[in-house]
Amino acid sequence: MNRRNSFLNRIIKNMMIAVILILAVFLGIKEAAEVGKKADLSKAESLVKEGAGFGVSYIWRHQYPAVVWDEENSNGSLDKKNESIGSALFHFLVSQSPLYRYSGDTKKGDIDYEEADPSYRGYIESSKFYEEHGFLLYDGGEESGEDGSVNPGIPAANAGGEHANAGDNSGGADQAAASQEPAGNTGPVKEHNSSVTKNDTLTCASSSIWPIVGTTYLKEQLVDYDYMMKHFYSVHTSTTAGRDLMKADQFLAEDFTLKGGNDKPQILIYHTHSQEEYADHGPSKPDATVVGLGNYLTKLLTDKGYNVIHDTTVYDLQNGKLDRNKAYTYALDGITGILQKNPSIEVVLDVHRDGVNESLHMVNQVNGKPTAPLMFFNGVSQTPEGPIEYLANPYREQNLAFSFQMQLDAAAYFPNLTRKIYIKGLRYNQHLRARSALIEVGAQTNTYQEALNAMDPLAEILDMVLQGN
Repeated sequence: MNRRNSFLNRIIKNMMIAVILILAVFLGIKEAAEVGKKADLSKAESLVKEGAGFGVSYIWRHQYPAVVWDEENSNGSLDKKNESIGSALFHFLVSQSPLYRYSGDTKKGDIDYEEADPSYRGYIESSKFYEEHGFLLYDGGEESGEDGSVNPGIPAANAGGEHANAGDNSGGADQAAASQEPAGNTGPVKEHNSSVTKNDTLTCASSSIWPIVGTTYLKEQLVDYDYMMKHFYSVHTSTTAGRDLMKADQFLAEDFTLKGGNDKPQILIYHTHSQEEYADHGPSKPDATVVGLGNYLTKLLTDKGYNVIHDTTVYDLQNGKLDRNKAYTYALDGITGILQKNPSIEVVLDVHRDGVNESLHMVNQVNGKPTAPLMFFNGVSQTPEGPIEYLANPYREQNLAFSFQMQLDAAAYFPNLTRKIYIKGLRYNQHLRARSALIEVGAQTNTYQEALNAMDPLAEILDMVLQGN
């Protein structure tokens, strides 16, 4: 009897528990339905969006400090009048991160530079283009220097004495070997007579001061596209330099004789990357920079009778930090102002030094001195797919001709002075004058004196071209 009663009690107890659970489920469903009817879904959605928006703004602002989405009030703090509960909660949670506590917000007073260069505005507006041509940023970029992997220099056969390496150049090893061939063959013509005058069939300038001691070329050789590209150019993967562009006969036909007198400024020298230093730069040699080179080149050209402006403005430091990403944009704004005030300027020279592997020391004997090699640099405003429309350069062919003529004169009168001309895909502010040149003088592994020694022959070949010789 007791067993039967105990069994019935368990059944009744289990049934009651089941009924209670069923009732609880139904009551929960009913309550949820009532709450759903009263809930303001649009308000909930608004809270979520505000919180998410603040979150995206925060992440973007700290990942890209130059872009500030949140405006500051007069006290420099964020305007919190309309801050939602969701965004406040998100801000509180994020503020517990050490990255947030120690990174600090964008400081008030940072200069918002207006981008005067259409190339930079076009760059911002053409994100789709750069997604399709990412190599222009990561492989081409705005850096004009190299990393030592392209056209870095070739070993010299004790030409530099204690120095182990020599710059690859148009008058270097390839040409020295080819110069043994007779004139009229595929090799260049080499003259050694100090009294030689320019032959109409040759392509270098004539000089009454300097003898031709290096390599000269026939026009028939240079109009051969393959020959010209092999001996004179290194082309970066960010661009192409096809037969339709690289026309030696047109380059040689360009007349770069200065038209005006020297009563007004004729030449502008500046430095997009003014902070580029040489190996021995330091407290004892504070001038061992490209700006120091510009000072010396200015003196040399002034002594030759040219009216020269040397712009020493710093374009690659912003707010005390090295910023080369926009240096060409800042430089464009600065030199455009100078050219507007001095429209008589016909020559614009941007003097740099290259960046190469630390193990590479490029130096040659030029005029009996250990000399850092020069490298003329041209931007052609095109990718392998075609022209970059917003980087138009009406003087592109003239710029190419200007560097080509200087390269030929250097090969004839100052062998081992130059490396191959380097071509990249962007513009590098060479669109302002027909006689624009970007010149790399040695690299960070050269001493300042080696770089200075290159300025004397550079002034000479500039003078040859600008005198129309």
